Amino acid sequence: MQSHSKLIGGILLVSGTTIGAGMLALPVSTGLAGFFPSVLLLIAFWVYMTFTAFLMLEVNLWMEPQTNLISMAKNTLGRTGEVISWAAYLFLLYSLTTAYVAGSGPIVIDIVESLTGYQMPAWAGSVPLLLIFGFFVYKGTKSVDYVNRFLMLGLVVSYGLLIIFLTPHVDIKLLKYSDPKFLLMAVSIVATSFGFHIIIPTLTTYFERNVSRIRQAIFIGSAIPLIVYIIWEVLCLGIVPLEGKFGLAEGYAIGTNGAHLLSGILGTTAIAQAARVFAFFAIVTSFLGVSLSLTDFLADGLKIKKNRGGRLLLYLMVFLPPLIFTLTDPRAFLSALEYAGAYGVVILLGLMPALMVWAGRYHLHFKSTYRTPGGKIALVCVILISLLVIAIELAHKSGLINFLKY
Repeated sequence: MQSHSKLIGGILLVSGTTIGAGMLALPVSTGLAGFFPSVLLLIAFWVYMTFTAFLMLEVNLWMEPQTNLISMAKNTLGRTGEVISWAAYLFLLYSLTTAYVAGSGPIVIDIVESLTGYQMPAWAGSVPLLLIFGFFVYKGTKSVDYVNRFLMLGLVVSYGLLIIFLTPHVDIKLLKYSDPKFLLMAVSIVATSFGFHIIIPTLTTYFERNVSRIRQAIFIGSAIPLIVYIIWEVLCLGIVPLEGKFGLAEGYAIGTNGAHLLSGILGTTAIAQAARVFAFFAIVTSFLGVSLSLTDFLADGLKIKKNRGGRLLLYLMVFLPPLIFTLTDPRAFLSALEYAGAYGVVILLGLMPALMVWAGRYHLHFKSTYRTPGGKIALVCVILISLLVIAIELAHKSGLINFLKY
């Protein structure tokens, strides 16, 4: 009975780490391709990211217990691997923090306007997140853990209510639309939505290196978000039209999220308010975990003591760059998630695991209790897919590809 309880705990750990604010961006980034192409892309990336998670597990089992991702890269790829992993990890955390700061603004503005009739200036929308919830990050892990429990409960309840209330509004005709050429615009954000690999060392310790249990937790724990995402796609793509005000094309152009479009389409109804509340919970729960991780990462890497002055310095280092990016980029929410997916998640959690396994298996000849199936062909496929996603995002950001003029 205890082993089953532990397995459930591991599954929820994977699912909870995976599901975050990136989910809000999925309908906006995938919507122009249509529902069925989007589902196929979600399944493809779930397979890709789950496979690289198993590669990460293989590498982790070569190491001493509680070895982190940066040390894994150093032990297999040397100093170069360590530096790349360190840089990619830092870039990923900053990109995600920026996305959450940017994404919170429109939601706060919408909620305040719907309750009071007052329209806040655009720059002020992100301030409550930084002042109120950033304070918990400033105070430390215990404060974050305490408030996050209530927020997670709110997230689960609001998502359940959305499913109940939105399902009758779904238009099957909207779900039948399909234009697969627009899938390219979604690959980096979809990759971001399946990033949970950083907790694999924690899982290895939690299950006392029991490979069977760890594999079950990874497989089931990553499949749950896939189902959650598909249901979210049904609700959003079945209600939000392609064109017009609050349409998917406009949403992508201005860099907003799916819940914002839903609330705009549904007007000032209670359902629209529920969508805003769900989006707020999704962003804040993700914001707390990621910004706390970034704080700890900077404190450890730069040897900053967590006294009053050190905490204030870390607060400014963590939140000032994302705030500046948010105020200078009108579509900062989507842009930051796209950067996070292509240059953070895909490099750190896609490309690096394949390179580490290649080095460990075929050059360093490490032995382990677990070996991911597929051999060299599978590793080459992962490397090529990772490089392709990076190339697509490079072409997009450099202007070689303009998705809206496709």
